[in-house]
Amino acid sequence: MVLSKRVSIISSSPTLGITAKANKMKQEGIDVIGFGAGEPDFDTPVNIKEIAKKSIDSGFTKYTPTSGIKELKDAICKKFKEDNGLSYSSDQILVSCGAKHSIFNIILALCNEGDEVIIPSPYWVSYPEMVRLVGGTPIFLKTSQENNFKINMEQLKKSITSKTKLVILNSPSNPTGMIYDEKELKLLADVITETNIYCISDEIYEKLIYDENKHISIASFGEDIKKLTMVVNGVSKSYSMTGWRIGYVAGPKEIIQAMSNLQDHSTSNPTSISQKAALEALEGPQEDLKKMINAFLERRNYIVDRINSMEELSCLKPQGAFYVFVNISKLMGKSFNEKVISDSIILAELLLENARIAVIPGSVFGDTNYIRLSYATSMENIIEGLNRLEDFIKKLSGG
Repeated sequence: MVLSKRVSIISSSPTLGITAKANKMKQEGIDVIGFGAGEPDFDTPVNIKEIAKKSIDSGFTKYTPTSGIKELKDAICKKFKEDNGLSYSSDQILVSCGAKHSIFNIILALCNEGDEVIIPSPYWVSYPEMVRLVGGTPIFLKTSQENNFKINMEQLKKSITSKTKLVILNSPSNPTGMIYDEKELKLLADVITETNIYCISDEIYEKLIYDENKHISIASFGEDIKKLTMVVNGVSKSYSMTGWRIGYVAGPKEIIQAMSNLQDHSTSNPTSISQKAALEALEGPQEDLKKMINAFLERRNYIVDRINSMEELSCLKPQGAFYVFVNISKLMGKSFNEKVISDSIILAELLLENARIAVIPGSVFGDTNYIRLSYATSMENIIEGLNRLEDFIKKLSGG
């Protein structure tokens, strides 16, 4: 085989693949409504774009330090202090080419072949692929709609073995939108510190929270858990800057340095212009963020009410992010044009081909009894898309 063993064991991103197929259909003139987007449908705020333009005009287009410019790292330290009650110095910060890059750097820096990484399921699609790529073994902890898609301390404790290197927590969660509260996190932190494993706390959706819910970083429960936690965040989701590719991670100095060394020989620095834009995102006006949250809230409420009004579907009300994880178990065994729905992939294919709506099958997140709908699209699209979904369900037979 020409390809290396490591790349042969990973697959392409299904979420990006479905989105690409839907976009191709749109380009061909087919009216497709996409519920697959993992990015806000709002433009990057004007003040951020203007700073980027000024950076180009001023010639800020050369290499920067691999770990990020000092001003941005200082702003990140300030953000952690003010938002999360976490104190870091700039040598405990690494800026990377997106939060995905940050997580990959952590796994590369910490995991050896044979190490086990605990991943609550449903999970973001890239976590297990990254673990497999470094020769590690993903250990999935099953959650359900009944327990709000969250693991508990007993589950975590039972899953830890002598091979366990780290656990990955994502709150608010992609794909479920659920948030771990203070009590739940504290109990998990106790297990992590008792067993001395590492934790990746993926907090990329931190700012996108609704109702009276609150984001708490697991690293904030004292020095013992903080020194075992790598806190990941970025500007992609909160400031609609997905294409700018700026993520960052905070953690113990020696691990951050190792990750910086790794980045030295892979990507080098994140884009200089994007770093200046990210600095403005963190330190500039936050009005656009508030407007985006208000729009997401309205859309979330509508989509949850509509889904739960359909007899065959159900969902929890997401506490954060911009996804609804829809239970489709009652559709299993039904058929459309003699094609039986036996898993979420078949349903997603049928919906794209026959209802002209693009959804992400839950199987890619670890549970085929669900589909993920993103409400990072206009209310007009949501209404029409849900009308198409409901009409399609009525055409199903059997089951």
